[in-house]
Amino acid sequence: MQEAIRYNLVAEGYEVFVAGDGEKALSLARVNRPDLLVLDLMLPGMGGIEVCSELRREGSSAAVIMLTALDSEADRVAGLETGADDYVVKPFSMRELLARVTAQLRRTALLRTSVSVVEPDVIEAAGLRIDRAAREVSLDGREINLRPREFDLLAFLAARPGRVYSRDQLLQEVWGFDYNGDTRTVDVHIRWLRMKIEEDSSTPVRLQTVRGVGYRFSA
Repeated sequence: MQEAIRYNLVAEGYEVFVAGDGEKALSLARVNRPDLLVLDLMLPGMGGIEVCSELRREGSSAAVIMLTALDSEADRVAGLETGADDYVVKPFSMRELLARVTAQLRRTALLRTSVSVVEPDVIEAAGLRIDRAAREVSLDGREINLRPREFDLLAFLAARPGRVYSRDQLLQEVWGFDYNGDTRTVDVHIRWLRMKIEEDSSTPVRLQTVRGVGYRFSA
């Protein structure tokens, strides 16, 4: 499977680095700083979730697609909560994987080129200071450590206070217009953000749920 994925990605014009275990994957990612990683959940030694978690902790914004033979909701949520952007359940077609790779790379390219043009570099609201250029967030002067997609989601909503967005709209705007993932991805990231920016995540003030519609940021 590893060789088939490598062959097809190279055929599509991508530069590809291959690792047979989690430790080597982490080392290659640190040295080569790839735009995207395809990680198997069950890598020998350090698993895919551990590799993803460590890269996110170090500040990597590379897109991550997780390959898994496990199709339970708990496994999908675990991958998303670690910072994965998408997951593909085995067995899968190579066309599907390539389409998801293309979608993730297009999304990250759009975010890099458009965010600073259409929205302010610094957003200050509800005790939060969101610096887009530095990709830093502080709450009442205290720095908050966010994963890349958490930052993108918070910055998007905070730049449009009071406006309600559905899960589908947030997937389109934050994850990319052709993202094929589950809408529960949004719920996972909202819950994770609330744990970091709300005094009580069970009664959120800043990131509010509008029942039957979606989410909004309240300033």
